[in-house]
Amino acid sequence: MKKEVLVLTGAGQIGMAIARRVGHGKKIFVADWKIENAHRTASMMAEAGFDTVPFEVDISSKQSILTLIESSLKEGEIAFFINAAGVSPSQASIEQIIAIDLYGTALLLEAFGKVIKQGGAGVTISSQSGHRMPALTAEEDRLLATLAPDALLNLDMVKPENIRDTLHAYQIAKRCNVKRVMAEAIKWGERGARINSISPGIIMTPLALDEMNGPRGDFYKNMFAKSPARRPGTADEVATVAALLLSDKGSFITGTDILIDGGATASYFYGPLQPALH
Repeated sequence: MKKEVLVLTGAGQIGMAIARRVGHGKKIFVADWKIENAHRTASMMAEAGFDTVPFEVDISSKQSILTLIESSLKEGEIAFFINAAGVSPSQASIEQIIAIDLYGTALLLEAFGKVIKQGGAGVTISSQSGHRMPALTAEEDRLLATLAPDALLNLDMVKPENIRDTLHAYQIAKRCNVKRVMAEAIKWGERGARINSISPGIIMTPLALDEMNGPRGDFYKNMFAKSPARRPGTADEVATVAALLLSDKGSFITGTDILIDGGATASYFYGPLQPALH
């Protein structure tokens, strides 16, 4: 008998934590652009009793995504989709951030929205950064939300020459993620399925450690020191929210974004992290 399928893109700590919460009894495709990462996470989960398949995928390639979907559907209906793939401002160029975090996420949401089973659900990991960028116009938001993925790259606002730096690129990409989830929720709803996003703050993962040990390290340390929670978060805390969004208990939640950042964004606008105070 075929199992329901869970597809995870991005084999890092957050994606694995979510998959462990909701993946029992399912065939879990662990997909990553580095196949060694996929093998490592798939092996760790298999040792804990999960049924996993490591898979190589480039989310900036439509054909690569379609190959992943085709392989997944051979095993059963896709019940859950989790996208935790992405690059950070300290580890990637402007072009890479736009190609992966913005364009790649748009491709994934569109492609999996066409194959998710009735009653299925998805979650994509965005970032608190998308909440800090100044408000866009209604038309800019509409274009980020609704343009076909290939047309997105023709927008002046996402062309590298119009982007200040990698942080700005990351903010645009994450704002786009949230807006596209809203638009895609309409299409997913036609299949009786749901899609939401989560915007984490600083979550202690190898990626976050790279950031904290990089050129923006002092910025990150100051951020959680001056947030209400006074600490970074954990992958399990993100997984708790994702498990709600993917479960029947979250069946009335779709097309939305949940900010889970220990209050850092609140502090950025109304507390000691306000730029005007520095």
